[in-house]
Amino acid sequence: MTDLLIIATEAGGEEEGGSFLVSPDIGLMIWTLLVFGISMYLLYKLAFPRITEALDRRQRAIEDSIDTAEHIRAEAEKILAEYRERLAEARGQADEIVARARKTGEAAESEIVADARAKREEMMEQTRRDIEAETRRAIQEIRAEVADLTVLATEKVTRKTLTGEDHRRLVDEALAELDFASLSGEERSR
Repeated sequence: MTDLLIIATEAGGEEEGGSFLVSPDIGLMIWTLLVFGISMYLLYKLAFPRITEALDRRQRAIEDSIDTAEHIRAEAEKILAEYRERLAEARGQADEIVARARKTGEAAESEIVADARAKREEMMEQTRRDIEAETRRAIQEIRAEVADLTVLATEKVTRKTLTGEDHRRLVDEALAELDFASLSGEERSR
C-alpha cells in the first residue's frame, strides 16, 4: 500500500505540484458527493427508520417503566397508609383491651377484697357469738358448781342438813356476792 501511495504521489504530484488527495479534481468530488448522497438516502430509507423505531420502542418502554414504577409507588404508598392506619387501629384496640382488662382486674380485685372482708366480718361475728355462748355456758356451769359447793360447805360448817328454802337462800346470797359480769367480759365490752 505504501508503494501505491508513492507511485500515485510521483505520477500526480509532478504535474500539479502536490498530492491528488490534497488537491482533488472535480470528478472525484462529484463521485464522492454522489456516493455520500446515495449512502445518506439508503441510510434514510433503510437504517434511520429502524433506528428511529428502535429508539421509539426504547423510549416507550422507558416511559412505560416509569409509569409502572410511579403506579407501583402510588400503590405502595396507599398500602403503606392502609397498613399504618390498621396498625394504629390495632394499637388502639390493644390499648382498649388492656384498659378493659385492667378495669376488669381492678373490679375483680375490689370484689374479692370486699368478699374477703365480708367473710372475715361474718367469721368474726360467728366467733363472737360462739365465744359469748361458750362464756354463758361456762358461767352457768360455774354457778351450778358454786351453788353445790356453797350447800356442801354450809352443811359441813353447820353440820346439819339444809332444807330446800335454806338451799335457795344460801345459793342466792353466794351468787349475789360473786361478780359474774367480770367473768364474762361484759365490763370490757361496755
